[in-house]
Amino acid sequence: MSPALDLAGVGVGPFNLSLAALASSVVGLRARFFERGPEFRWHPGLMIDGTTVQVPFLADLVSLVEPTHPLSFLSYLRDRDRLFPFYFAERFHIPRAEYDDYCRWASERLPSVHFGHDVREVRWSAEDGAFELDVAPAGRVLSRNVVLGVGTAPVLPEPLRPLAADPAVRVLHSADYLAARDGLVAAGDVTVVGSGQSGAEVFLDLLRRRHSGGLRWLARTPAFAPMEYSRLGLEQFTPDYVRFFHDLAEPTRDRLVPAQWQLYKGISTDTIDAIQDELYRRTIGGGWPEVTLAPGVAVTAARADAGRVELTLRHEQQDAVATLRTDAVVCATGYAERNLESLLGPISDAIERDTAGRIAVDADFRVGLRADIRGAVFAQNAERHTHGVGAPDLGLAAWRSATILNAVCGREIHRLAKRTAFTTFGLPTGGEGWGST
Repeated sequence: MSPALDLAGVGVGPFNLSLAALASSVVGLRARFFERGPEFRWHPGLMIDGTTVQVPFLADLVSLVEPTHPLSFLSYLRDRDRLFPFYFAERFHIPRAEYDDYCRWASERLPSVHFGHDVREVRWSAEDGAFELDVAPAGRVLSRNVVLGVGTAPVLPEPLRPLAADPAVRVLHSADYLAARDGLVAAGDVTVVGSGQSGAEVFLDLLRRRHSGGLRWLARTPAFAPMEYSRLGLEQFTPDYVRFFHDLAEPTRDRLVPAQWQLYKGISTDTIDAIQDELYRRTIGGGWPEVTLAPGVAVTAARADAGRVELTLRHEQQDAVATLRTDAVVCATGYAERNLESLLGPISDAIERDTAGRIAVDADFRVGLRADIRGAVFAQNAERHTHGVGAPDLGLAAWRSATILNAVCGREIHRLAKRTAFTTFGLPTGGEGWGST
């Protein structure tokens, strides 16, 4: 068998792809990344025409750490002979389809990335002093360090989960929207559930395509609110804030994340404005569009009824309950970290956990393990409970990858800025003074 790798990546989404890109320039580092899919694909069910990535183009795989890297977004444009069109387009936020194409372009230039390889299990081999990965079809792979980048999974509201598995009714997650769009356009009555960017994009697309029948948009949030996009507000997506958040007590972190919903569940103002423009256009000549937008509404129960869906709704502020019958439901209700127990089953009892049973993750994104396991497991986008709402944010991808790479190599491969925000988060601790004396 070949000697153990220095680093093995499980899953190849944007975050592990970022790590693979930065690792590719480290001389002597033996790294391989495994993805069970046949090629890179990023949210294919939501590649709606006109949608953009919600972070600037500099939030690519490498630029915020190594802007001269050959796999930067600007290098991609140069390779495609598109630098001048991009320059004149004056785009700060690129189309979602372009980001997907960029990542696929980068993945095809990384020999360390292996598609069509499924990591079934990770265990610790004391005899080899390394982690043993069961990879199909490669077989047994040894690595001293493992980084988990398996991504997140779509989440449906609990009352609707049984119906989503019933082929007799039309209930789906927005992750599968494009494949179902034609049927939704033709349906008599459609309900979109979920207040975030995906819900807004699905609602807008259906609004533009449907010319008859009922269409409604329900959300638990008190308003269809814009995402926090002020310059100082965005500093909560900096390494400075991530470090501050990680140092907070667990109960405080758990209270903070839901309260910060407008940082990650809000809607871009462009999308909100486009929805209002479309609704306003339909009032020309008199009348109102056959559309309902209802915030503050939660789905508390659901059942199938002769091929339709009956929803029980509750408005918390009004303390009122109502029922709704609809032909189709699209749940734009977000994503959750995947359960890693089956993958890490053999070492599950060696993993340190917090009081809620979640994996403990240190400041360098290293999962806490029993002392006799000498290797390290790192987590990408599975640490919102320890690192805050920036965990799934593409703007922190390169910085997190560089942090992990520095930890794996035991030295500063990439110099990371000591300060990244004008905002000071928290007060000095340990009796230190603050301000002038």
